[in-house]
Amino acid sequence: MAALRDMGPIVRGCRIEAEESTGDLGRFAKQSEWVLGIDPIDGTRGYRDRIGNDYAVMLHARTRETIHYSLVYLPEASADGTWLEVRDDRIALGPDDPSRAARAALDALAPIPADQPRERRRILVSGFLGHERERAAAVSAAGLEGVLGSQTGGSLYPLMANGYLGGALFHTPNVYDFPVCMHLARALGGDAVRTSDGRPVDFGGVWLDERSSMFRLPGIVACAIDRRVIATLVDVARDWSPERYEVGR
Repeated sequence: MAALRDMGPIVRGCRIEAEESTGDLGRFAKQSEWVLGIDPIDGTRGYRDRIGNDYAVMLHARTRETIHYSLVYLPEASADGTWLEVRDDRIALGPDDPSRAARAALDALAPIPADQPRERRRILVSGFLGHERERAAAVSAAGLEGVLGSQTGGSLYPLMANGYLGGALFHTPNVYDFPVCMHLARALGGDAVRTSDGRPVDFGGVWLDERSSMFRLPGIVACAIDRRVIATLVDVARDWSPERYEVGR
């Protein structure tokens, strides 16, 4: 937060949405068209219990309509940590170089080629509160491959960037990490839509989940790099309950 604060008045003119409430949050705008979303530890349980190395520090910049910038740092995904950056449809993924400033290290990473082979039908299913397996099975029954987070062997974001995952089906995703998934999908030619009506996701209907103290998008969201896969996911999940704590209906 101190580093963002010190970047100057343009950055301080953004509103902050953070999963934690520490640092100089009061130095940033209370109201603004631009939002900086921060997840200080994505994958908190794995980090806390030391059961994996796929936790990450995440930041994105967005307006109501869409995501404009995403940055992910995975401290233990490689010897010196791994960066993922999405910027102007340029996706860069690779190791940090601690001998350089972070910006220089990011600029030195080669962008992922647009024609890189990708697994478009493998879809992460998440957020269904005890019903993930049956929901993943329904996705597979529709001709895709529904998988759980425990089956992927890593963080969603680099796995989507490198082509292992084609997207995700989320129930009421939070606004701190999901937008990076949405940004990747759109940068790769896909989209994120609401399964209730197939309309593209925006951030106009964010709600506060008081049980988890998180801001979330409403309903079920299909996010994928292939628009044909999105159409299948919409067909599968259209009639599932959009209420987070009634997901078995």
